[in-house]
Parts: sequence; C-alpha cells; structure tokens
Amino acid sequence: MIYNFDQIIDRRHSDSSKWGRYDEDVLPLWVADMDFVSPEPVIWALLERVNHGVFGYGMEPPELREVVVDRLERLYGWRVSPEALVLLPGVVTGFNLACRAVTSPGDGVLVQTPVYPPILRAYANAGLTRDEMELARQADGRYIVDFDAFEAAITDRTRVFVLCNPHNPVGRVFQRDELERMAEICLRHDIVICSDEIHCDLLFSGSRHLPIASLDPEIAERTITLLAPSKTYNIAGLKSSVAIVPNAKHRKKLNAAKMGLVPGVNVMGYTAALAAYRDGQSWLEQVLCYLEANRDFVLEYVETHLPGISTGKPEGTYLAWLDCRQSGIQGNPHEFFLQKARVALNDGKAFGRGGEGFVRLSFGCRRSTLVEALDRMKDALAYL
Repeated sequence: MIYNFDQIIDRRHSDSSKWGRYDEDVLPLWVADMDFVSPEPVIWALLERVNHGVFGYGMEPPELREVVVDRLERLYGWRVSPEALVLLPGVVTGFNLACRAVTSPGDGVLVQTPVYPPILRAYANAGLTRDEMELARQADGRYIVDFDAFEAAITDRTRVFVLCNPHNPVGRVFQRDELERMAEICLRHDIVICSDEIHCDLLFSGSRHLPIASLDPEIAERTITLLAPSKTYNIAGLKSSVAIVPNAKHRKKLNAAKMGLVPGVNVMGYTAALAAYRDGQSWLEQVLCYLEANRDFVLEYVETHLPGISTGKPEGTYLAWLDCRQSGIQGNPHEFFLQKARVALNDGKAFGRGGEGFVRLSFGCRRSTLVEALDRMKDALAYL
C-alpha cells in the first residue's frame, strides 16, 4: 500500500492529548505523537480483534517474543533469548521500574541533560538522588558527550545510568565509540545501564542505531534495554513495550518491582505490537522518507526565515531542538510562540540543565501544518 501522509485527519475531536490540550486556534507541535494514520496491517489486526467481541483477560501472543528476537538479530546482529524479554505497558514504566529494581533508597541515578522530562523525574519516584552531566553543544548545534564530565558526575552512590539513544530532545544517534566509552565507564564503576531506545527505528540517512547492550556480552549483563513499537508505528496510546534483560537476577528484580502495581499489556496493545513488528515495514520505510523531508524543510526554514534561532541536524527522532537564545525573545520562548504565534512547542526548561532558552518542535505532522506553524513563528519574530 502507498500511504498518503498529507491526508487531512481531524484529531481535535478524537480524545487526542496533542490536539486537545490547547485552544483550537493553536497548532500543536509539542508532543512526540505523529499525525499520521497507523500502518494498515495494524488497523486490520485491531479490527479483527474488536470483531471477535470478547475482551477478557489477555495473554501475550505466542509469536510476539520470536518476532522481537528475530528483529533484533536481523537489525543489529544481537542474539537475545526469548526469556530475556519482559513485556511492559510503556517505556516510561520501564525505566521507573528499573530505577526501583536495581537500587536501594538513597542511591543515585545518572542522567545526561537536556533530556526527556520523565527520565529526569524517575529518581524521585523511587526515592533516589539524581547525578547529572550536561551534554556538550558544538557550534553547529550537534551534541557530544564530555567524557570527563560524564565520569566526574558519578559518585559513590551512583547505581544506574539512564541512557537515551536516540536522544530526545537533541536528536543524536550515538556512535559505537561513544557507546563503548560510556559502557566502559559504567562497568568500571559497577553501574547498571538502563537504555531508553524507543526512537531506535526513527533514523535518517547516514545514521545507524546500535543497542548499547549489543556491544559485548559483559555490557549486556549490566544493561536493561527498553524498546517499543509506539513511536515507530504511531500507536503510543495502545501502551505496549518490551524490556530486554539478559541478566536473570535483574530480570527477577524487575518482575518483582511490577507485582501489584504495573498491569500487563492489554489485549489491543499486544495485537498492535505484533502486527506492527511483523507487517509494518513498508509503512515505516515510507514514513521515514516523509519525516526526513520534513526535517530538511525545518532546517532550511529555520536558517533562512527565523533570525537568531538555530538548530542542529537531527540524526534520529522526529524532533527539532531549537536554540532561541539569540532571537531577541524576552522571557520564555515557549510562552512567546504560544501567545504570539499560537504554536505550541515544548518548553526547553522541562528538559533540565542546558534547556533554558530552547524549545522542542515535533515535525511528525503533515507538511502543510508544519509550514503554517513555521510561518506563524516567522511572523511573530518579525515584531520583535
């Protein structure tokens, strides 16, 4: 099937968090939620499940683990036992569970800022402390890891490092040498790596994702990897994800942390995940072409029409991280664009240290929506 990602879909009256949070005259480019119809095989699988008409307690489809295991070996050459998989109702649930499972109260969680806000909050949810280091921003807007700062942020109490790769919001896809260096430091300090890799399928030309756990069996034994079809296939509302936990001791602790608190994946989530991973590749290839064109349009538009604003070139995700510090905006750029342009972006402050003066823009939308939003932003800046 050939998909039309320019199709007009009214999401304002569909219980959409993205489109329902702000007034109707606001264009929402704030949440990582694409405005595209999901893959046809996913829709048909869900329709078939609904038509069955019975929605009792479900269990995971027998094929799901093998589909995920085969996918990991095909994409990354990473051989994982089916028993290493723990099915969960979300990646945010996963890294919160991981922080609880392998720590004791008062232990530390290492994060790299600016970063996805729920990662910043996970330490407090588990009664832990937060150790952080700031990614280094280069002149071209690309972020790198300052390894001296990385190691200096580790304390005697640090027990977990939450890695975000591909990185939200800065769009980096970390390369092998960067992952090896981070892993080496964590191994030396006896730190468990919890790797949020939810955007691993959303890569642009020239980028290749490498799960940090796939580098070496010793690293895999110290890593909890979190994946999901939710961002990839635009099925986030169906709440399905997977943790890959080769270490049996860590897997037992993760499962214990779930007991009585975290439900299993629901029957619709299981159905959608299996159909997406098994039959969604054609849709994914097409949407990546559309997203890459959107990314390139954003880069050109920002450089040409938004004076004082700059952005690095995202290597993955469908998120642009806009530096507004030289734009002349007085105060918070998120509030400025919301009030003056009626465009909703994410406030960079929410992403922690290094986010002040930035906004995050999601370009997972129709091109016409993107053009209108950027035109509104340009017009707002013209009045400064």
